[in-house]
Amino acid sequence: MNKIIIEVISTDKDNHPESPVLTKKIIAIIPAYNEELAIGSTVLRTKQFVDKVIIVDDGSHDMTSVIAEHAGAEVIRLSKNHGKAYAVMRGFDRARQLNTDIVVMLDGDGQHHPEEIPTLIAPILMDDADLVIGSRYLVTDNKIPTYRRVGQKTLDTLTKFASSYKPTDSQSGFRALNVKALNSFTIEPSGYDIESVMISYLSDKGFRIVEVPINVDYEVPHKHKKNFFYQGMAIFSNLVGIIGYRRPLISFGIPGLILVLFGCFMGLWAISDYTTNKIFPYSVTAVGGITLLLGLLFLNTALILNSIVQVVKFRK
Repeated sequence: MNKIIIEVISTDKDNHPESPVLTKKIIAIIPAYNEELAIGSTVLRTKQFVDKVIIVDDGSHDMTSVIAEHAGAEVIRLSKNHGKAYAVMRGFDRARQLNTDIVVMLDGDGQHHPEEIPTLIAPILMDDADLVIGSRYLVTDNKIPTYRRVGQKTLDTLTKFASSYKPTDSQSGFRALNVKALNSFTIEPSGYDIESVMISYLSDKGFRIVEVPINVDYEVPHKHKKNFFYQGMAIFSNLVGIIGYRRPLISFGIPGLILVLFGCFMGLWAISDYTTNKIFPYSVTAVGGITLLLGLLFLNTALILNSIVQVVKFRK
């Protein structure tokens, strides 16, 4: 095995360097689905910086598994396509069996740069972080398509509401976890939402999260095999659910307040119309009344759910 050895240099006030050598068992988990064009080079490049590469073949119909094995990776074959989250969690299960110290996640389509793994894991080796996220937005030279930038920033904003950590790149699949974070993250996300769920779950558990700058290539052979809009909406709906559970004052309170204000506006409009024309505006009054009642219901729900959340947090 080519175990990675990273030398950390620290200098005291008298400029006398100390050079402790840290050795850690590092395993890379790469989920892949029909990535025969890129998986070989991805494995070979990644092997230079980790002890073991594990490819989780998520039901591919091409030569992904065969090429990955020939390139030197251990391959876990799934009988059908389950989605990225499921594939990554099966890789995590295997990493725990192998008693790894650090797990590196990256995509199998070639968009991430394995040469940046030392930068990614450095905060963990220095014991400054439990989860490190590679952020595309900390590098100004990354040419990120506008539609992706808008969509990802929307998901970033929702992730900030759903967790206690404020990421700049919540959807980055290039990240690293230490063994503590790995052993704690045992829930089962679905589809493509593992990145946001990981941030929300680990930040709420008090794990330290940091971001480091990474580069990314979008000109990869298959690009996204899932429809970008469909994938984004799936993550969006899941985040809304998390926010509803963790921050009911935001998810229910804000819409409720908007509905109450709109209902009051419609009521004032009805009064003004009746005063001016001496004709009772039934439709406007009905819409205003229904909207007002719905808004009050939302506000009441927000207060009740928030009380429940506070009780649960207190008992924990």
